[in-house]
Amino acid sequence: MRFEELDVWKRSARLSADLYKYFVGFRDYGFRDQITRSGLSIPSNIAEGHERASPREKQNFLNYAKGSAGELRAQIMIGIEAGYIDARTGTYWKREAEGIARMLHAMIQGSKRSGTAGRST
Repeated sequence: MRFEELDVWKRSARLSADLYKYFVGFRDYGFRDQITRSGLSIPSNIAEGHERASPREKQNFLNYAKGSAGELRAQIMIGIEAGYIDARTGTYWKREAEGIARMLHAMIQGSKRSGTAGRST
């Protein structure tokens, strides 16, 4: 299976694209750069891990992606509090990031049990 076929990759890529669209022209370049980078890091690490040869490397990149999902959630909450992100959009993104993190957790746990880095999610 190619990484593009993974539901977790599709979902995280869609979230990343949403972030880029939302923050086009946003004046706080530091915040915009940080939140779009953490969002982009999730599908990028899933893809990179999926292309790695060893199960341990695959698992490491899934862990990086999961960490980026946590980083993104924190930035979304701060963005809502700062008035950069409207509450409805932010709540949706936060739930998406949480769902993606759960999917990644399941893949990581599955890879620990089977010795592979989660092929099906």
